[in-house]
Amino acid sequence: MGRLKVACEKAKRDLSSAIQTLISIDCLYDGIDFSMKFSRAKFEELNASFFIKCIEHVESCLKDGNMQKHDVDDIVLVGVSTRIPKVQQMLKKFFDPKLRCKSIKADEAVAYGAAMLAAKLSGIGNQVVKDLILLDVTPLSLGTRVKKQDMDVIIPRNTPIPTMKEKIYVTANDDQESITVDVYQGECRKVKDNIFLDEFDLHGIPPAPARKQEMKVCFSIDANGILEVLAELESTGKKRSTVIDGSGNVSKEDIEKMLKKIELFRIADLN
Repeated sequence: MGRLKVACEKAKRDLSSAIQTLISIDCLYDGIDFSMKFSRAKFEELNASFFIKCIEHVESCLKDGNMQKHDVDDIVLVGVSTRIPKVQQMLKKFFDPKLRCKSIKADEAVAYGAAMLAAKLSGIGNQVVKDLILLDVTPLSLGTRVKKQDMDVIIPRNTPIPTMKEKIYVTANDDQESITVDVYQGECRKVKDNIFLDEFDLHGIPPAPARKQEMKVCFSIDANGILEVLAELESTGKKRSTVIDGSGNVSKEDIEKMLKKIELFRIADLN
């Protein structure tokens, strides 16, 4: 299987510049040689669903950045798979056939970006480097649990940091004495499907009918990614807070799992 995988990888690369290639492997199985012609058209047919996903990711990026297709002036293709003609065709069709897709070579783009970042961090005075803006963003949305176990987002995903956002909540019951503030991270509607970070209680609420006592909940993230959640009772000024280092130190794997879970939920909703 290892040799077959290597041969298929070579065929994929060949089809970026040829309309047909030959996959040939000596003694593939039980002394039997394998050889077949494989066309670019067949390759595109077999991978159609993956190509569609590429465009879906582009649409998601535009949505996250609050951008429209016409806001894009150039496309930088990164990675070997961006050399696939079908990927380039679909990108041009999605944006604008006149849009350039080869301003930087695919195998040089990562090195170019790393060099720009290194120059920026080292304080090199080149004007191109000076004009470069570096932004850290929240990888996943941050919010709290509300009625029916729903997630109420306070800081949306991809918000530049440092940042601070707040919301007002009210008591759910008559003469409620305390409120629990739960902190979650994720993109799912139900908190049980998101990542739990922390919780705390705000006690000492004066007696009042339901929905009469208001509590301000403030989420703030500093430049180091440290999240502080502060709850303040509007009527008395009583406060309670918690600090979460690095937004709970959620790993890259956790983020990828969460985004895959969102995709599964989205597909289920469509069906």
